[in-house]
Amino acid sequence: METLRLGLAGFGTVGSGLAQILHENREIILARTGRDIAITTVLVRDLSKKRAVQTGPETRFTANADDLLGPDVDVVVELMGGVDAARSLITRALDAGKHVVTANKHLLALHGPELSALAARKGLGLFYEASVAGGIPIVQTLREGLGANRIERLTGILNGTANYILSEMTTSHLDFATALKQAQDLGYAEADPTLDIEGFDTAHKLVVLIRLAYGRDFPLAKLPVRGITQVTGQDIEFAREFGYRIKLLAQAREVDGRIEAKVEPTLVKHTFLLARVGGNYNAVRVEGNAVGPIMLHGQGAGSLPTGSAVMADIMALCRGLAAPCASFDNTGFGNRPLPEADILPASEGVAMHYFRFTVSDRPGVLAAIAKTMAEHEISIAQAVQKGDQQAADVPIVFLTHCARASAVAKTIRAIDAMPFALRPTVHFPIL
Repeated sequence: METLRLGLAGFGTVGSGLAQILHENREIILARTGRDIAITTVLVRDLSKKRAVQTGPETRFTANADDLLGPDVDVVVELMGGVDAARSLITRALDAGKHVVTANKHLLALHGPELSALAARKGLGLFYEASVAGGIPIVQTLREGLGANRIERLTGILNGTANYILSEMTTSHLDFATALKQAQDLGYAEADPTLDIEGFDTAHKLVVLIRLAYGRDFPLAKLPVRGITQVTGQDIEFAREFGYRIKLLAQAREVDGRIEAKVEPTLVKHTFLLARVGGNYNAVRVEGNAVGPIMLHGQGAGSLPTGSAVMADIMALCRGLAAPCASFDNTGFGNRPLPEADILPASEGVAMHYFRFTVSDRPGVLAAIAKTMAEHEISIAQAVQKGDQQAADVPIVFLTHCARASAVAKTIRAIDAMPFALRPTVHFPIL
């Protein structure tokens, strides 16, 4: 029986999880693929570091990337992260005739089409299930399971750190800083959490999913992104009073042939399943014109969940190699070069909205705000004002019917310029 030989670039959290799964589930993996799978080479920075997970005697550790490109490696598994070094390694691996499995969403968001094109020219597999939502099989679902559907909408909670913070602010009434510190103490957030809390990690994943869902490339630089740092406990409580929860959502949909996509905190009705996704979990809701709405929910990170996704890609490669004429559809669209998306400008997006104005407590303010909103054709659905005789300012909250984003922006600029406005308007869309 021929062995499929793996060369791992990186042996941190995910690499260790992969090794553990391969050891503990070897029999079921063999039964499903018909091939033995072994880690023969592991690229690490520090050869003297002790490893929490032991590998077999056939594994050698190296600090030289060239060792992954030798004849004793069939598949290069890139788990090192970053962009430049990972891009160079994957390019060299494909040029050397090696299949590639990667969990690198940032790299794929920036250079996915280029690497997919190279893999197609070489007749090789470039697999990336673990790049989005950890153990949730969303890549394979879009590429294969829903391949006969026109995807009407894709909505996801794709970052466990941000979701944990918002969940703790909602259920435990923590402020943002305390919830972030707690996430860091538990290992859910990095020492520098910028990519997570500013929405960039979610954006990387959304770009990858848009390609699979719509067969078009939505450049990362053109994706509107807003993180969760503006979300306060006050907004969470107001949202709760109206029957909503605040979640950091990745959203994409097709509007008259154009793609509308964004990442931002959004109010979600408390009865929706997405509103109930708590802690560091991820979820993706997909609406297909044939299948209707489906939702996948699970752990979006971690050693074993992400290692499971990497292992699924390796097993898919095994099955492809067993075919009489091995062929790998890396994009889900026959490896054709994906055209750039015709993008719906963010200003033309239409949604319901949440506004919180912080204003002086004096007569006529509520009427002036309502008049300004009406002038910009924004219809009010609900409103609440909570005064405090001891406070110099009061919050006024409006929920609106559907309004165009350009009208929302003009309204905010107009109201923020009024003499009674004490702080910048806080605004979030409503799903």
